[in-house]
Amino acid sequence: MTSEHSAHSDAYSAFTAGLDFSLDEFQSRACTAIDADHSVLVAAPTGAGKTIVAEYAIHVAMRQANAKVFYTAPMKALSNQKFTELTERYGADSVGLLTGDTNINPRARIVVMTTEVLRNMLYADSDLLPNLAFVVLDEVHYLADRFRGAVWEEVIIHLPEKVRLISLSATVSNAEEFGDWIQTVRGDTEVIVSEDRPVPLDQHVMIQGDLVELFAGGGAADRVNPELVRLAKYGGRAPTSKRDRHIRQRGRGVHRIRREEVVRLLDGHQLLPAIYFIFSRAGCDGAVEQVLRSGLRLTDKDERTLIREFAEERCRNIPDRDRSILGYWSWLDALQRGVAAHHAGMLPVFKEVVEELYRRRLLRVVFATETLSLGINMPARTVVLEKLEKFNGESRVRITPGEYTQLTGRAGRRGIDVEGHSVICWQDGLEPGAVGSLASKRSYPLTSSFRPTYNMAVNLIAQFGRIRTREILESSFAQFQADRAVLSLARTVREQEESLEGYAESMACDRGDFADYARLRRELTDLERKSTHVQSMSRAKRDKRQKRVSELQKRMRQHPCHGCPDRESHARWAERWWRLRRETDQLKRQIASRTNAVAAVFDRVTDVLSELDYVRADPDGEPTLTDDGHVLSRVYGERDLLVSECLRNGLWDQLDGASLAAMVSCLLFEPKRESSEYAQQYLPRGPFRKALTETTQVWMVLDDLEERHRLNRSEPPSTGLAPAIHMWARGEELDRVLVEADLSAGDFVRWCRQIIDLLDQISGIAAPEISTTSRSAIDAVRRGIVAYASV
Repeated sequence: MTSEHSAHSDAYSAFTAGLDFSLDEFQSRACTAIDADHSVLVAAPTGAGKTIVAEYAIHVAMRQANAKVFYTAPMKALSNQKFTELTERYGADSVGLLTGDTNINPRARIVVMTTEVLRNMLYADSDLLPNLAFVVLDEVHYLADRFRGAVWEEVIIHLPEKVRLISLSATVSNAEEFGDWIQTVRGDTEVIVSEDRPVPLDQHVMIQGDLVELFAGGGAADRVNPELVRLAKYGGRAPTSKRDRHIRQRGRGVHRIRREEVVRLLDGHQLLPAIYFIFSRAGCDGAVEQVLRSGLRLTDKDERTLIREFAEERCRNIPDRDRSILGYWSWLDALQRGVAAHHAGMLPVFKEVVEELYRRRLLRVVFATETLSLGINMPARTVVLEKLEKFNGESRVRITPGEYTQLTGRAGRRGIDVEGHSVICWQDGLEPGAVGSLASKRSYPLTSSFRPTYNMAVNLIAQFGRIRTREILESSFAQFQADRAVLSLARTVREQEESLEGYAESMACDRGDFADYARLRRELTDLERKSTHVQSMSRAKRDKRQKRVSELQKRMRQHPCHGCPDRESHARWAERWWRLRRETDQLKRQIASRTNAVAAVFDRVTDVLSELDYVRADPDGEPTLTDDGHVLSRVYGERDLLVSECLRNGLWDQLDGASLAAMVSCLLFEPKRESSEYAQQYLPRGPFRKALTETTQVWMVLDDLEERHRLNRSEPPSTGLAPAIHMWARGEELDRVLVEADLSAGDFVRWCRQIIDLLDQISGIAAPEISTTSRSAIDAVRRGIVAYASV
């Protein structure tokens, strides 16, 4: 117990009395801060017990009359998980869930929601906000996500002043900077950083069919194990023969172990359960198939019975005709052997079954993509990394030290394991020193991805006006970081300006202006350097260049500094002066571009909205929303302005439900790079094609407008999913639709959920006829696996 709680609050005493373990120092500090009416930012490793702090805030709120808590999570799966946990603890009447397409008990005192739902509630001034005491921002480091990160900043900025924030983050290297910003915008905030893993991590490399310690001295991350260096160098043997040296020279010799052999080795070393990270969905599914073909079985008869009963109960709503299409039987077979995959392409209910069985210690190995490292409660004894590089959408890149820390953070089950283990599968070409450097660093900086959007702009203008909105945007973490960078740059500029003064004194010449002479000399040097390309010039350009060279040579000979005996010494100082001057001017341009950068983007966004008559100046010159602006304020997502333009121009008025769903898919779907768009003749017939052509024309107008106003431009509508969605909404069977979509069942469900979400927004803002069509489209899409799959 820490000294801060020497005089325990009643809430603290009651809370800790209900625990079967003692709080760590960082947890106790955070509880103390909450008792002092402060907000807290807790940055700690995965599995360290950050959520205890959130649970204490909930405990405090539940002891106060009518006080409410909103618990936000970045993903629906996390929201569902937390909703289940809190319901078990506080009862169904006290806990609600809001995830966009799920609405359970929203007036409960504890409501779990996605961060986007809370942002939308703030802009709509929801009647659920009164009596809100705490907001928990779980996984707040998502603020760095370039697609969704801005939502976290919007929430932090716009929450009522009296609401206290409980921000929970992975270990980031600039937690203090982030905490300073929260302190600036929200008042009293305590930053609590813990870098201690609750369970120590023992790091290994799997090479030549055995586990070798990565670091010398029992795992301390200071010196790479010399034995590993030797093995990597000579393919697992001492260099005793010409053949060994030949192997080394040819870059061969390290045998790549098969996945089922890795599992057997881990099982033999009592290192299961394990999460085996493979940065590819197909790789995860292939790994499960390899294990099944090998005949490996990791469960006993009783465990297999429990697994089968649980999986069948959770999947009882899936019709028999769909089970073979979804790979249900092979999935169930793998589960009963203690093996499963986990990735975004799986049906959500399948993923949830895998997560729960793993938590119950009935599964021994899960082959997963890196999405599993993002907050889901699935601690392992061992984490395996098959490779240290992944495809980022454009190319293969090495994982960062921060990503390595996140992935291996799963290793070590608190209260069960004495230590956790990480295993890197050796690949030819890896350098032990580089691997050791990756594994020993803990650098994971949090960088803002905030940028004003059209929806954000109209909502802020409606609530605060343009001047106050600019002030709000200037308080964003993005501007806070830019301003801090500006302070550093400005300090550098001041230092360099002082150096420039010294250089100027050193190049001063008593015969004349040496800076002028140096300018002539530099221009002549540049011209002479470019003379190597003179053959590619026209005769006229060559003559003009030579004339200028002759002119400069003449002016230099006539310059009073030309005859100075110290000319070359002055020239060396002048060269330094010019180089530093150029560098200083570049820094000044950086400062100018960063100062008020966020508000400047907002101004350009507002100019677009004014040009399109979503925003109009009142008699006092203050911007106000038009009726169309109020519609735009309720459209959330990347395509907010395009959706609003299509609605107000009536482009979708003639569409039926299936065609409207297909049209919405064109605005949301993001095809893979190699995917091809559907030609016009393969798209839904009737009014859809005309509406698509008109929608694309509107996009082109907006694209030109954004380019003119120097704003980020969007991709054109994509037809890649439209035929499949149209077929699905018209009642086609699942197998045909998945073939048409060329998607896994999980991906298809995910896109359908997003389509339903946007259709729901349209139904609430559009004219009565299209609103009715939207609701019929929702009903048509929300069927079959989309209806019975969990979120």
